[in-house]
Amino acid sequence: QVQLVESGGGSVQAGGSLRLSCAASGYTYSTYYMYYMAWFRQAPGKEREGVAIIYAYGGNTYYADSVKGRFTISRDNAQSTLYLQMNSLKPEDTAMYYCAAHRFRPTRWSNHEEYNYWGQGTQVTVSS
Repeated sequence: QVQLVESGGGSVQAGGSLRLSCAASGYTYSTYYMYYMAWFRQAPGKEREGVAIIYAYGGNTYYADSVKGRFTISRDNAQSTLYLQMNSLKPEDTAMYYCAAHRFRPTRWSNHEEYNYWGQGTQVTVSS
C-alpha cells in the first residue's frame, strides 16, 4: 500500500514562496519512478483541482493555467519525494494541497478520480 505524506505548507504574504514536499513509501511490486505523481488543491466550498503532474520516470510535466510560470513540479526518484515550488503566490492560491499517485498514465491528468493514492494534505494560506 502506497503512503504519501505532504509537508511544507504554511502562511505567507502575497508574492512570497513556499516549497511543498510529498514523501512516498510502501511500494511493493513497483518502484516510485514508475508512478505518475500530481499535486491537487482544494479551497473551501470548491472542487478539488489539478495543479500539476509529472510523468513516471521524471518525464513530462503539465500545469493548470492558473499556476503556469509560477509553480514548478519536480521529483527525486532516489528519495521517493515529490516537490512543488510555488513562487509569486496569490491569495487565490490559498487551499489544502494534496499529492496524488497513479501507477498508469491518467486519461485526464487533472481528474482527481483517476488517482489511486492520496496524502492527507498540507494547508497553504496566502494573505494580501
